[in-house]
Amino acid sequence: MTRQSFEDYLSANSKVIEEIRQSAWDLHNSVGQTYGDRLPYGHHLDMVVSELRRYAHLVVTNEEDVLPLFFSGYYHDSIEDARLTFNDLLRIAKQWMNDEQARMATEIVYALTNDKGRTREERAGEHYYEGIRQTPYAPLVKLCDRMANVSHSCASNDATNQRMRKVYSKEMAHFLKGIDAQSYDLRFMLPKEAVERLNDYIKE
Repeated sequence: MTRQSFEDYLSANSKVIEEIRQSAWDLHNSVGQTYGDRLPYGHHLDMVVSELRRYAHLVVTNEEDVLPLFFSGYYHDSIEDARLTFNDLLRIAKQWMNDEQARMATEIVYALTNDKGRTREERAGEHYYEGIRQTPYAPLVKLCDRMANVSHSCASNDATNQRMRKVYSKEMAHFLKGIDAQSYDLRFMLPKEAVERLNDYIKE
């Protein structure tokens, strides 16, 4: 999509997108989840979608995919952290989308849900990354999720964020390789501008 057609779509569907946003905020609030020590978890969701808004037009091939993409940005942690099942999420998505769109949105979230594991490495192993690479738009949403986390960590000097900056820096090459589908299909691609910005965060 062109940048203008993308923004026009967002403007025309702003009410629906805001309803999805509020629904995701309410869900994470209902399970008492926070971002860091004090922030509501919705702060992170907004950061992820802000990154999507910046880059999604570079990979979206059909305006019918925009709503599923934004839904997955707001709900990307809902299975992993808010105790929803795949079918729970599918039913929620169908409030705002047709069956095909709802399925796409739910598959993205499912792909971004960590595997069972005792360590960070086990939860995000090769099987996990393979699922992301095989799911349209999942690589971009995961990239935006990481960008949000890295920018948040780089904005504060508390002990937790200092530790996570080191983790993200150490993981960077493996992470980018893991989500790179090496596909000519735009829906699986990582915008060069977004990858460069993520690397800039780490360097700073």
